[in-house]
Amino acid sequence: MKKVFVAGHNGMVGSAIVRQLEKQADVELVLRSRKELDLLNQQAVADFFATENIDEVYLAAAKVGGIVANNTYPAEFIHQNLMIQCNIIHGAHLANVQDLLFLGSSCIYPKLAEQPMTESALLTATLEPTNEPYAVAKIAGIKLCESYNRQYGRNYRSVMPTNLYGPHDNFHPENSHVIPALLRRFHEAKLNNLPEVVAWGSGKPMREFLHVDDMAAASIYVMELDKKTYEANTQEMLSHINVGTGIDCTIRELVETVAKVTGYEGSISFDATKPDGAPRKLMDVSRLKDLGWEYSISLEEGLTHSYQWFLDNQDNFRK
Repeated sequence: MKKVFVAGHNGMVGSAIVRQLEKQADVELVLRSRKELDLLNQQAVADFFATENIDEVYLAAAKVGGIVANNTYPAEFIHQNLMIQCNIIHGAHLANVQDLLFLGSSCIYPKLAEQPMTESALLTATLEPTNEPYAVAKIAGIKLCESYNRQYGRNYRSVMPTNLYGPHDNFHPENSHVIPALLRRFHEAKLNNLPEVVAWGSGKPMREFLHVDDMAAASIYVMELDKKTYEANTQEMLSHINVGTGIDCTIRELVETVAKVTGYEGSISFDATKPDGAPRKLMDVSRLKDLGWEYSISLEEGLTHSYQWFLDNQDNFRK
C-alpha cells in the first residue's frame, strides 16, 4: 500500500486525480483541506511531511484565475504559487519522498510561440504580459523539480496541460473560462427562450481543450512510468511533458457544439468588435504519444458530461 498525497484535491484537476486514484486498491489517499493544512506555511508543510510517511505527491494546488484576476492581483499570483511549490517540493525532499508530479500550465510558453507549442519553446521568448507572474511561478516549479532531480537524484516530474474543462469547473458568470461560461450562457438562453446568443470575437481563433478526466489519467500515467522510459523521452533540463489532445477547433465550432449539447435552438452571432486573443494555441503532444498515452474523451462527449455535471450542481452556482 502506497500513501499518496494529492495537494489541491478540492480543485478541478486534483479532484479528478482523486477520483481515479480511489479505484486503485494499493493506494491510500492522504488529503488535507486548506483549513487542515496551509500550504503557504512552510513549517506546517514540513511538519505534515515529517509525520505522514508519504510515498508519492501530486502537486495540483495553485492560485488560479482568469485574465482579470491575473491583471488585478499579480503579486498574489506569483507569491502564493511560488510559496506553495517551494514548500511542497522542498518539504517532500526533506522527508525523502522520491516521487512527485508537478502540474503546470500551457501559459509557460512564449506569447508568440510557434504552433503547435513544443516543450523546447520554454524560455525562448517573452511571455504573455497579463499572466506573466503566474507563468514565471509555474516555470520555477518545473525548474525546482529538475534541480532536485539533478542534485539529489529525485524522481520529480512535470506535466503541462492545455485548456481544461469538466466537473468542478468554475461556472461563475463573471470570471469563468470559455467552456463553463458558454455552457451557462446557452443553458440560460434556452431557459429564457432567448432568440439569439451573441458570442465574443470573430469565432476564428483556434483553441485546444482537454477533459479533466483525461488530464487526471495522463498525470497518473506519467507518474507511474518507469524511470528508464521517462528519461529516454525527456531531458535533464527539459523534463516537462505537454498534455493535450493535439487537436484544436475554432471558437465558432466550440460555440456551435455547446449550443447542440445544451439544446439551444435559437440563432448564434459573433461580435467581431470584441477581442479575439491569440489566433491559435495548440500543444505539441508528440512526446506524450511516444510515451504511450493519448486522450480518449472527444470534445462533444466531454461537453455533454460537463453540462450534465453543471445541471446536477447548478444550485451551487447561483449569484
